[in-house]
Amino acid sequence: MADAVQTACADYRRGAVSRRAALQVGVFGGLTLPQMLHAEQVNPLAKSATAKSAILLFQFGGPSQLDTFDPKPNAPAEIRGEFDSIATNVDGRRICEHLPKLAQLADQYSLVRSVHHKSSSHNPGAYVALTGREPLVNIVTLNASSNDFPHPGSIVDYLDRTPREVPTSVSMPTMIADGPFRTPGEFAGFLGKKHDPVWVLKDPNGKDFNVDELKLPTGVSVDRIRDRQRTLAQLGQLSQLADAAADVRGLSDYQARAVDLVTSTAAQKAFDLQLEPDAMRDRYGRNKYGQSVLLARRLVEAGVRFVTVYYSAGIGGWDTHKDNFNTLKNSRLPENDTAIAALLTDLKDRGLLDSTLVYWTGDFGRTPKINSDAGRDHWPPCGTVMMAGGGIMGGREYGKSDATGAYPADQPTTPGDITATLFHAMGFDPKTEIRDQFGRPMPIADGDVLKALL
Repeated sequence: MADAVQTACADYRRGAVSRRAALQVGVFGGLTLPQMLHAEQVNPLAKSATAKSAILLFQFGGPSQLDTFDPKPNAPAEIRGEFDSIATNVDGRRICEHLPKLAQLADQYSLVRSVHHKSSSHNPGAYVALTGREPLVNIVTLNASSNDFPHPGSIVDYLDRTPREVPTSVSMPTMIADGPFRTPGEFAGFLGKKHDPVWVLKDPNGKDFNVDELKLPTGVSVDRIRDRQRTLAQLGQLSQLADAAADVRGLSDYQARAVDLVTSTAAQKAFDLQLEPDAMRDRYGRNKYGQSVLLARRLVEAGVRFVTVYYSAGIGGWDTHKDNFNTLKNSRLPENDTAIAALLTDLKDRGLLDSTLVYWTGDFGRTPKINSDAGRDHWPPCGTVMMAGGGIMGGREYGKSDATGAYPADQPTTPGDITATLFHAMGFDPKTEIRDQFGRPMPIADGDVLKALL
């Protein structure tokens, strides 16, 4: 099946497959909407796939493993920290006391407590955590470029050509970084801008939240918009480009079924949080992160294959060099506890957990030893990833850290192993090759499937 997909992709690139005319459509929060679907209808989804969709909950800044899912209650105070650990509904497993809801759902998710890599700065650390690839240049100011290895949602978009009326991949509610540079790994990299995630850069918790870019311009009918020339004239003004970020925020290539995405009732309905009962919205937490996680559920329910929710600097982030414990207990931990517990329960109640892989990760872990500012510093040698649903067995642990949470003590795991497991669950052979801008073949994952969790 992988060979057939590669052949079809090669045919497309050399023009052997006819291309439909398409149009430029609106932008989300200032970014051009990437057109999602190629003209040829190729579906590489293997029959063995256990996950139809995935939700990545990315905690930018680096969450402390000791203060979340890998506490060390018997370690010295300067390592153990201020938090107690609590028992979960899985015998022998303990997690941070400020995750009480997730403690009662421990049988629904598994923990990989031995994840490590080599990148100790945020941008390269986020890149390897997102893509499973170490950056070629490991510097603090590593900037996104067209040479980057793609975001996993972009790879899914590239490989899965199944026709759909919703985007294949959506990212929200903020980008990781803002300013003169962008964090690599968030975009499609060498696959091209047309495979960038659709970005929703608005606060889903805002009273005025809507995604106007999916709506037709005033006075433009569906019949009229289906005329390609007139559509270009009517919607061309909506295609905007921020010059400072042209490499990663540029205009999308023309793609097939642009009209379908603009006029799709399914897409408009999926983004409409007002359709959710107040009680459900309260259940996820009335904050930017909680409502983004709720929106992620709506999107996968509507058929979006990959949703990324960034708990980044736009929300607060996890870069707790100072005042680690107050910061975590007052916002980061309760917001994650509430939102993730609601998500897992909601997906299960709707019969979607078995087909939706949810995973929680960040740039890296944090130092076991507490610094002089009551904080913890960057620590890529060991961290924890939570995985649930989509064929991942609940209540399991893969790998262990040592007595201080500093290094893997058993079954060391890389971010590449995480992405390999993700793609395997979604029905893509991790060895499937994609080609960079120079035509060099690269497997979509540089790691091994964690079969013990499946």
